[in-house]
Amino acid sequence: MGWLSWLAEKKIDEAVKNGEFDDLPGKGKPIELDDVSGVPEELRVSYRILKNAGMLPQEVVLRKECLELEDLLAVCRSEVERKEIGDRLKAQRLKLRMLEEERGWNARDGAYSEYADRIKERLNGEGKD
Repeated sequence: MGWLSWLAEKKIDEAVKNGEFDDLPGKGKPIELDDVSGVPEELRVSYRILKNAGMLPQEVVLRKECLELEDLLAVCRSEVERKEIGDRLKAQRLKLRMLEEERGWNARDGAYSEYADRIKERLNGEGKD
C-alpha cells in the first residue's frame, strides 16, 4: 500500500470514528449501480466520468440531431427552409456514416445488415408484432 492510500485510509477511519458518515443521504438504501459490463474495464472510469458530466458519445449526438432535423423537415412549409434543413440533414448523416465507418461499424456487416429492413419496418409501424 502506498503512502497516499495509507493516508486516505487513516482519514476515512477518523471520519468514521467522528460519525461524519452517519447521516449521509441514502443511508440504508441499496446503491444504484450502472451496468457497465459492456464497457472494457480500462474504459469504465472514464465512461462514468463522462456520463456523470452529461457528455454523450459523438454518434449519439449526431443521431439525435438527425432525428430532430427529420422532425423539422416533416413539418416544414417553406421550400427554402425545406432545402436548408434537408442539406443540414444530409451533412449530419454523412458525418454519422463517416464516424461509423471510422469505428468499424459498417452497416453492411454483422447483425445490423441482416435485420436492418425489419428494424426499419417495425419502427415505422409496418412490421408484424
